[in-house]
Amino acid sequence: VAAPRDAEIREYVQTYYGQVLKKSADLQTNACVTAARPVPKRIWEALQNVHEEVILRYYGCGLVIPEHLENCWILDLGSGSGRDCYALSQLVGEKGHITGIDMTKDQVEVAKKYLDYHMEKFGFQVPNVTFIHGCIEKLGEAGIKNESYDIVVSNCVINLVPDKQRVLQEVYRVLKHGGELYFSDVYASLELPEEITTHKVLWGECLGGALYWKDLAILAQKVGFCPPRLVTANLITIQNKELERVIGDCRFVSATFRLFKCPKTEPTKRCQVIYCGGITGHEKELIFDANFTFKEGEIVEVDEETAAILQHSRFAQYFLIRLLGEKLPTSGGSFALELKDIITDPFKLAEDSDNTKSICVPEVAGGCCGTKKCC
Repeated sequence: VAAPRDAEIREYVQTYYGQVLKKSADLQTNACVTAARPVPKRIWEALQNVHEEVILRYYGCGLVIPEHLENCWILDLGSGSGRDCYALSQLVGEKGHITGIDMTKDQVEVAKKYLDYHMEKFGFQVPNVTFIHGCIEKLGEAGIKNESYDIVVSNCVINLVPDKQRVLQEVYRVLKHGGELYFSDVYASLELPEEITTHKVLWGECLGGALYWKDLAILAQKVGFCPPRLVTANLITIQNKELERVIGDCRFVSATFRLFKCPKTEPTKRCQVIYCGGITGHEKELIFDANFTFKEGEIVEVDEETAAILQHSRFAQYFLIRLLGEKLPTSGGSFALELKDIITDPFKLAEDSDNTKSICVPEVAGGCCGTKKCC
């Protein structure tokens, strides 16, 4: 049974996203419309095929569409009006499947309303998308089985759940071995004081439940995931004077991380790898995270955790991997990355980036640029 405070938060969040917010313009911060890195053409085109009302009722803080999705089974936590599900539907194809789960009934109804519209638009004979009304920390109660998904995605939703460790445990349970949680969320620069964690509007705006960024690695290790891989990060601005006063010195950032479920069968070592190319849309270059970009044919030295992920995930078939000292069959150059250079702090990445402001693209329904738009 949920604690009274947890139940109260859940009820308020359902009300906020089901009744208070009618469109993205109703938000009081840019937490859910923060600019992400430029959207690849293939993904941009997939987003363009999504119905206008679905986009209008969508609230997200990142781009949760990773690479190599063909035929994958993907679970979207907090799928809302279904925008990401319908974009992913096109990328996995008819042999893949997307399941969206959301606790806000009104949002699920919007998503289901346009199921036939999207399947017809995509030219699919059989729907490859399912929407479920349920809680993301209770995936078992929603009927989601062990090791049933290749990828789990989530866009600015885990911060809305008080018990984040339980969410990660459930994700770990439903992921196949080698599977990935690819998710955007909001993080705080410090442990949040009570005046923030008990503020209802800040909870609805994804700030009141934001995790202290250093705690993500601790929770991931407890659950069994590999250390988090930071992909992108953008600073959040507050567009409300009263909320600014409550927040005080605390800062917030929206960040995308990857968490992989890799077997613990053998000790890993630093390796040299070569990306062989071939991933659709990333044939010549794969931007894996903020620290590693793999160019086709180029030797890259990677740390132990990166080597383990590349060996055991869906990316394994696209890489040649050798221990240091073993010869790799290539005439390309080499590039070594010292461990001390690896960025794990999303605030440092956001501050080092030019991409710290919201960008407006008026042609797209939904307002200012975030995951909903192409930069």
